[in-house]
Amino acid sequence: MKYLNALLLISIILLFSCSRGQQGQLTICFAFQDLETEFWVGAHQAITETLTKRGIRVIERNGGQDANRQLEQVRDAIAQDVDGIIIIPQDGQSANTIIGEANRVGVPIAIFNRPPVDSLKNAIVIVADNTRISEAAVDFMVKQAEKRGRQSTPCIVVGDLGDPNAVERRNGFYQAIRKNPQLFKEVIEVPSKWDAATTFANFEAALQAHPEIDFVFTSSDFLYPQIRAVLEPLGKWTPSHDSRHVIIGGIDGDQFACRMMHEGIVDATGVQDLFFEAETLLNELLQAIATGEKQPKKWIQDPGFALTLDNLSERGEDMWGCRLLNAGK
Repeated sequence: MKYLNALLLISIILLFSCSRGQQGQLTICFAFQDLETEFWVGAHQAITETLTKRGIRVIERNGGQDANRQLEQVRDAIAQDVDGIIIIPQDGQSANTIIGEANRVGVPIAIFNRPPVDSLKNAIVIVADNTRISEAAVDFMVKQAEKRGRQSTPCIVVGDLGDPNAVERRNGFYQAIRKNPQLFKEVIEVPSKWDAATTFANFEAALQAHPEIDFVFTSSDFLYPQIRAVLEPLGKWTPSHDSRHVIIGGIDGDQFACRMMHEGIVDATGVQDLFFEAETLLNELLQAIATGEKQPKKWIQDPGFALTLDNLSERGEDMWGCRLLNAGK
């Protein structure tokens, strides 16, 4: 049955593409918050390349991490009579506002990897199962801590809690830690606000106040360089076989994480399947446009997985960062 459904979807899209070819080119607005991390750069590339390969005109808008500016950009795109919208919103609340704007004028909208606060909104939403993926990564870190035969001092670098992804990643961390409370002392939280300078300053202060920290989870891989900048001068940025090793993990799956795992310094990384997310979101949006569904409602989760020092040789190429890293060699 699923093959018949897939064939039906392809037929609808092809038929719609042919009819659009006679009337005018299909136009999609792709509005994104910024390109400040490798993940968002990779997502931008995957989405834009897939759209252009299908002969779709793309109106790109960079919000520059300004929710009000992004809203105005979407309004401007709607005024240009776009057929659909793909958006990486600044945060969950602004996603609600922009979805409402698209619904009001009947333009189907798809949200990539940063969900609205209200999951009942009329939009196509694809998002990683951040709680599950983070928990899986931290589960492996906990196993590494258990081998020490003593209590560890855990630290989590927390993302901007106005972002639902940051909230879920924090929840996943705590779910894993609380399974084995006897292994850990009190958790130390380091706010990052998704900002490199803030992360460095706060993490450095945390290490000064708690030099015993020996278990660190970052809510995004893009903050590993700041963690390294604090740990390395202290002699704590070392491979897992070293007695000074700080157990380290994160989530996203970027190239830096891949390199550090191959060096044995990062123990585990929760991986989002970027390629699955981009392709699935686009197919769902094109189907909605083809069938005239102006307010589609669909929530799709990327289950992801944890890449660890134990499964690195078998699953390394499944992580988007490793594939990009190897492609550039």
